[in-house]
Amino acid sequence: MRNITLYIVRHGETDWNAERRYQGQADIPMNGKGRAQAKRNGEALRALLPGLAEVDFVSSPLVRARETMEILRTALGLSARDYRIDERLKELNYGHWEGTLQKDLPTLDPEGLELRAKNPYRWRPTGGESYEDLMIRCCDWLQGVDRDTLITAHGGTMRTLSAHLAGLDVARVPDLPAPQDKVMVIRDGRVEWM
Repeated sequence: MRNITLYIVRHGETDWNAERRYQGQADIPMNGKGRAQAKRNGEALRALLPGLAEVDFVSSPLVRARETMEILRTALGLSARDYRIDERLKELNYGHWEGTLQKDLPTLDPEGLELRAKNPYRWRPTGGESYEDLMIRCCDWLQGVDRDTLITAHGGTMRTLSAHLAGLDVARVPDLPAPQDKVMVIRDGRVEWM
């Protein structure tokens, strides 16, 4: 992806994020704090990148990512709904963990936690996906990127794309940062934050 810049914005906070509840592909909306985060990210992009209207805009289909995109585009002075959706940018599917509070997992699924600790990149929850599955899905999407692109997506999406494009060891993927109040910029294998 030489000479192409990828701007990745994680959706703003949801109530489930605040509760530390596994969200995955559950279609949970942002809360007020999340909407404010999305607006600040849009304002930062507008201030730093006045030519952003030339960029391709693509969102995960989940409502929290779509709303983030619409808030960003409004802050950029663009039509809120003029962007594409791509299913491959969805969050990691946490299967039977979706909706569960992180603090409850030691009681509800101690075996799953143990297996995940042994190989967090390849571990797959019952009915869900591994980070490796997500990496395959995101890299498939990446094959079609042919110009500077801004995406609104999720923590898992942000982690896998940054690891792939920066050439990081995939074992690091689950632990990479994925803040909701910053924009990740990837160009020529370098990851920067705005």
